Amino acid sequence: MRLGVLDVGSNTVHLLVVDAHHGAHPWPAHSEKAVLRLAEQIGREGELSDAGADALVESVANAKEAAARLQAADLIAFATSAVRDATNSAEVLARVRAETGVHLQVLSGADEARMTFLAVRRWFGWSAGRLLALDIGGGSLEIAAGIDEEPQLALSVPLGAGRLTRRLRAAGPATAGPPPARAVEELREYVDATLDPVVEKIVGVDWDRAVASSKTFRTLARLAGAAPSGAGLWVRRTLTRTGLRQVIGFIRHIPPGQLSELEGVSASRADQLLAGAVVAEAAMRRLDVDTLEICPWALREGVILQRLDHLEGT
Repeated sequence: MRLGVLDVGSNTVHLLVVDAHHGAHPWPAHSEKAVLRLAEQIGREGELSDAGADALVESVANAKEAAARLQAADLIAFATSAVRDATNSAEVLARVRAETGVHLQVLSGADEARMTFLAVRRWFGWSAGRLLALDIGGGSLEIAAGIDEEPQLALSVPLGAGRLTRRLRAAGPATAGPPPARAVEELREYVDATLDPVVEKIVGVDWDRAVASSKTFRTLARLAGAAPSGAGLWVRRTLTRTGLRQVIGFIRHIPPGQLSELEGVSASRADQLLAGAVVAEAAMRRLDVDTLEICPWALREGVILQRLDHLEGT
């Protein structure tokens, strides 16, 4: 069957249409994105702005039309951190449903971690043993670990690359150059402090393989020497802590506007790369991870797999 999944994230609204059935590999048939940066449309009182809501409604309507045109049998639509955290979330969701007919399900951070873990588990299989899965989004960092398809531990912390980029900008002078060393160090200290309770909760949880998903980790791995996306899904890609530190060492001196000139760095995410790298390094260091394997599947695939499992059981 053909399924559409619409992911309303902090940075983009992403429609992925796949051909899949229970027990089979979901094969992408179509993918399209709209860069809305909803997290940057949050006002002082925590509300999503009218302009942000307008853009969201338009993007959801366009995605629904695209899914129908591609003959998707179902459209699974969900929203993550930006919509979840907005103080007017209920009003925005009601408007989206009234004007487009699409019911956006707001995922909790823990649900994000669980479904990403499901995708990672299915990708690597049972032979991978106990897994640790890390995923950096625009608004949050998800951490999950366990040996089954349902993780033993599933956590979400507000350490997304977009969220911390705004914090980094606020700490430094309003210039086009790279952020000052003081601002980067303050960000690192903030990330470490935010991770303290996570480290406490994860004590006693073991893993055999540490895995990372998300655009941020894939980009950092590419800058550290991993194979480009053109090499295909099946190529093994890793990110070492040493390689990551070397990446941070040179990107912290490059103005955000020039980072997109580096191979593998998209223009839409370039300004968030340094903040994402700081989170990645802190997570690896605090969890004592030397090497991460990069998984091409993440939250969207987890949502698809869960829906297929549900359909098989009905």
